[in-house]
Amino acid sequence: MPACPTLTATATLLVPAARAERPGGQSPTMAESTAQALNSFLADVERRAFRMARMALRHDEDALDAVQDAMLQLVRRYATRPGAEWRPLFYRILENRIRDLQRRRMVRGRVMAWMPWNRGDEGEDSDPMERAPDPAPGPVAQLEGREIGVAMQEAIGHLPARQREAFLLRSLEGLDVAQTAAAMGCSEGSVKTHYSRALQHLRDQLGEFWT
Repeated sequence: MPACPTLTATATLLVPAARAERPGGQSPTMAESTAQALNSFLADVERRAFRMARMALRHDEDALDAVQDAMLQLVRRYATRPGAEWRPLFYRILENRIRDLQRRRMVRGRVMAWMPWNRGDEGEDSDPMERAPDPAPGPVAQLEGREIGVAMQEAIGHLPARQREAFLLRSLEGLDVAQTAAAMGCSEGSVKTHYSRALQHLRDQLGEFWT
């Protein structure tokens, strides 16, 4: 996975804003304590959050944008919440941002399909992106010749959105069922169902790679 220096900067740049604003009428001492706690929290989750976003979006810059936006919203809107609530709040914000980006891609794809250069013969004015090969590998190519780490990442990326969210929050981030339910905005029973189906899907997809 590529390094994410921009994320590291975000964790330190957002916190001074929270300190300066002193949300909720906090005293300077309380604001400083909150800022330090936020800084530690963001530094702790940033790389795992980037991995989650990258698996969902399959684009490094979009993943960075999603994580940074989630960090910014958490600091601006929820800095005064108890620290125990930050993790599920952050991941709920992140998943909403990921869905927003995915919806924008779908809309853009539909609009591009109706553009004039997509209707005629390919010429010098045609869209070069349209002629580019599809980068998505087939289901067999995803596993053949790859090590287990890469195969797992590919399989996770193909999970349905809610299954992927439940699996990553439980397995990667280590949230319990109640925290995952809060982050996903659903019941604990739904979390268990999504997680169980994700595990079964991964077993089916990974075959001999699954342990």
